[in-house]
Amino acid sequence: MNSDIKYWVGFNNIPGIGRVRLGQLESYFGGLEAAWNAGPGEIKRAGLDSAALRAISQWRDKISPDDEMDKLQKSGVQVLTCNDDAYPKRLKEIYDYPPVLYVRGTLLPEDEWCLAVVGTRRATVYGKQVTEEIVTDLARSKITIVSGLARGIDTIAHRSALEAGGRTIAVFGCGLDIVYPNENESLARDIMAHGALLSEYPLGARPRAENFPRRNRILSGLSLGVLVTEADEDSGAMITAEDAIEQDREVFAIPGSILSPASRGVNRLIQKGEAKLVRTYTDIMEELNLMTVARQMEMREILPESETESALLKHLGAEPSHIDEVCRKSGLAAATVSGTLAMMELKGLVKQVGAMNYVLARELRQEYRVRVD
Repeated sequence: MNSDIKYWVGFNNIPGIGRVRLGQLESYFGGLEAAWNAGPGEIKRAGLDSAALRAISQWRDKISPDDEMDKLQKSGVQVLTCNDDAYPKRLKEIYDYPPVLYVRGTLLPEDEWCLAVVGTRRATVYGKQVTEEIVTDLARSKITIVSGLARGIDTIAHRSALEAGGRTIAVFGCGLDIVYPNENESLARDIMAHGALLSEYPLGARPRAENFPRRNRILSGLSLGVLVTEADEDSGAMITAEDAIEQDREVFAIPGSILSPASRGVNRLIQKGEAKLVRTYTDIMEELNLMTVARQMEMREILPESETESALLKHLGAEPSHIDEVCRKSGLAAATVSGTLAMMELKGLVKQVGAMNYVLARELRQEYRVRVD
């Protein structure tokens, strides 16, 4: 572990010390450990203003970086700094990226293909239906769904992604030890098992009203684009759409009734040309050039995990091959072939079609054979 990480956590617990000031300290001192132990005069020479100096003076003696790290470990929270390779690359493209991210669950490379889905907390029947349908199709196409765990559209987006067997990420406006709203505690646990919970706020940070508009820049910053399924003109979802526009992200909106207050925001985005009208999930996939993502992910899954699997797959295709023929062509022992084919069938790579005859179980047979030949 980076020995400096606990000092990133320490400074992140001090109000008013954000990305710019941490950058000043790191640049001047060459690392945050030296900055944490520096006197007021040295910190001032690093270029920090009087407000930052007062904050450090007021808070530093009350914070133990070691104790903070112990709390995080006990809570199962991982810390990523903006210097870590695992820090989301797309998020670091935005101007005001968080210097520290707290993570519960797991971020995977395939989460690079993600879309934020946001909307009103007071979703209509129409809003619930279209969110569920479009998110389900996106999740089945291997797109990770990002949202804010709020009531309404956020909750529907997370649940729909999970029920479709997909991945989802929830971005908190408080510490990861506090689930807000509390009725989503069970949902948060499910998200941890099939995605991640993220926050820039330290443990214990309460869900204050001013945190959520700021949180929204992370929703859009992580994502390829933002889909607003239902929102009034003054909603938090509209703030996320504005953040996305500033960050040069794509914005999508589902049109609604001109008589519905819940659709005034999305209809305005479309009318002003700030969002692309969405009828089905393919409108999003095509605009973001993601139609090949599901195929790419499927090809990853079909790749063999061992040399034995690779050898056997070379001798299987659409036409059934008897296990004896596979043994003869591969030159492998019958016991090895039999055991490996059994495991491959469990993983969905091959299928037994009767009398110990096997075929490739995927429809992408030709693409796979090109890659292994």
